[in-house]
Amino acid sequence: MQKFVKYLAAALMVTGLAACDGKSDNAAANDNGVSSSPSAQQNVTLLDGKLSFALPPGMSDKSGKLGTQANNMHVYADETGQRAIIVISGDATNEALDVLAQRLEQQQRNRDPNLQLVTNKSIEVKGQKLQQLDSVMTANGQSAWSSVVLGLVDGKLLTLQITLPADNQQQAQSDAESIIQSLQIK
Repeated sequence: MQKFVKYLAAALMVTGLAACDGKSDNAAANDNGVSSSPSAQQNVTLLDGKLSFALPPGMSDKSGKLGTQANNMHVYADETGQRAIIVISGDATNEALDVLAQRLEQQQRNRDPNLQLVTNKSIEVKGQKLQQLDSVMTANGQSAWSSVVLGLVDGKLLTLQITLPADNQQQAQSDAESIIQSLQIK
């Protein structure tokens, strides 16, 4: 469980830094099931085919550029770093997903006292029970939409975090939901 918290903290830190960076990064995507075409939605397949989702246009694999540990964290972002998807395959856990989501919410509140919780709910995607935590976070005066989806794959905790600029909160929520609806977990 401590490893999960460390990975999640690292993911949130990477996302916060990337969202506030504003620098352009022109690296091409690597061969992680993602093409480098910025105009079309792409499918990403991870964890030996057990997880797939649609990557929005303009996002590519940045896993190697952000200093991730081993192969259990994958980072996809746009060129500005303001739109990001982080996937973490963690350790095995027996804890309920709603308990983990409550703990995550508390960690987010500790980092951002102005955190705006939108939803913390149980969802089902293609027959798989997941927990979804949506919030609006603020860093350096900028707001970011965060959707975190927790689930179990082969008994291991899977975390998918989607971070988008919250200038237009309704659009950010819609874009995040589109990615979540594309999830396939086997």
